[in-house]
Amino acid sequence: MDATSEPRDAPPRDAANWAQPISKLKVSDAPTGAIHSNLDGRQVTSPLQGFGRLWRRTYRVRLSGVQTTPAHVVKEWKENLGKFQMPNNHFYPSLAGVKPGEVVFIDSTLPVWPGSPGIVPVSVGVLVLYADDEMFTVMTPEGHPVSGWNTFSAYEEDGSTVAQVQALIRASDPIYEFGYRFMGGEDAEDKVWIGALDALAAHWGVKGQVQVQKSILDPEIQWSEWKNIWRNAAIRTTLYLLASPLRWVSQLFKR
Repeated sequence: MDATSEPRDAPPRDAANWAQPISKLKVSDAPTGAIHSNLDGRQVTSPLQGFGRLWRRTYRVRLSGVQTTPAHVVKEWKENLGKFQMPNNHFYPSLAGVKPGEVVFIDSTLPVWPGSPGIVPVSVGVLVLYADDEMFTVMTPEGHPVSGWNTFSAYEEDGSTVAQVQALIRASDPIYEFGYRFMGGEDAEDKVWIGALDALAAHWGVKGQVQVQKSILDPEIQWSEWKNIWRNAAIRTTLYLLASPLRWVSQLFKR
């Protein structure tokens, strides 16, 4: 072993940047306004556990004319993650912020036909899987519309800093895959991340042009994962909201 190598039993140098291995999410407190019923006890999922076609989707914007560094851009991104979202897409980072092992709560809406605004409520969240100075990656749990990862990063290119979101995802179950293909879900996915990068660029005083690259890495449906419908967060969120009056009456009697 040379003088610069690490002992074989030593942890990797970036170990602190990774979330600790877990079997299920444990959520005890949720930020005001966030619903955590679709997060607590859920397993995190990779594209291997998804149902639909496997996509790689990349969105990037160049911060032309801005004197900044990738690390500074990512720092601002973490601190303003909820602000860099469209009005119907609410992100609630935990009190600890965007750090490995923390949960980001999400309340959003899904379209019911192409070109329509979001109507169907869905309360989900993501686990921060990895975070360092120039990138962070989040992983979806069971019930989320997609199974996979989103990586947020910034890098230098031709004298400018470029901010990027890259997703490696499958629709989680048959309902989400149908919505993705035929009910406007794919366009809605694009709008979320184009809107986020537009907002990030505006934060730096730039009116950028977001570039989008999309490719299907695996066109096959994973029929063995049809049972993911049981965890569908859109269905469960709708039922949870419809039951709100019953919960209110129950609490009234308890008092």
